[in-house]
Amino acid sequence: MRRLLALATVLVALAFSAQTSFAVSATFFATLGDFENPPTGSPGTGTATVTFDTTAHTLRVQVSFGGLIGTTTAAHIHCCVAAPGNAGVATQTPSFTGFPLGVTSGTMDTTFDTTLASSFNPAFITANGGTVAGAEARLLQGLLDGRAYLNIHTTRNPGGEIRGFLKVPEPASLSLLLTGLFGLGFVAKRRR
Repeated sequence: MRRLLALATVLVALAFSAQTSFAVSATFFATLGDFENPPTGSPGTGTATVTFDTTAHTLRVQVSFGGLIGTTTAAHIHCCVAAPGNAGVATQTPSFTGFPLGVTSGTMDTTFDTTLASSFNPAFITANGGTVAGAEARLLQGLLDGRAYLNIHTTRNPGGEIRGFLKVPEPASLSLLLTGLFGLGFVAKRRR
């Protein structure tokens, strides 16, 4: 019984250490499409991966898109509202540095320094305590809560042609912990 308790303690400690490392760098995913509010009727599609590293204070944005009706004029992350709502721009305005403009398809892979005011919309900074640190914390919380979306704006749809709410997948460590605890329960029951 003591061995079982010791093993359970180790598994719980591993799960919590995995959760801690998860909090340092979190990755969010979105499928981009006609999820605008109101809908645009665009056949455009895409994907977005956003990695927020709180230790390095970086925000890596990877986007791939195609099939747009209009040509791109801007892209950025909006925060903070529940789907399918609309929110103000949190990141760079009018568009991400490095985002391809004037096209109907393209890709971007750029990393931003979240300690710099230039990585955020000035209005977002003002609305979140007037500091870059406040804006950084609010954007991260919005992402973790599933209340931020990546939006691509075009000449045909200036308010946004395609977008997707960014979501974090369930941590694998939680399912691993539950599987391990189930296994421990099964072994303990067999020994009796």
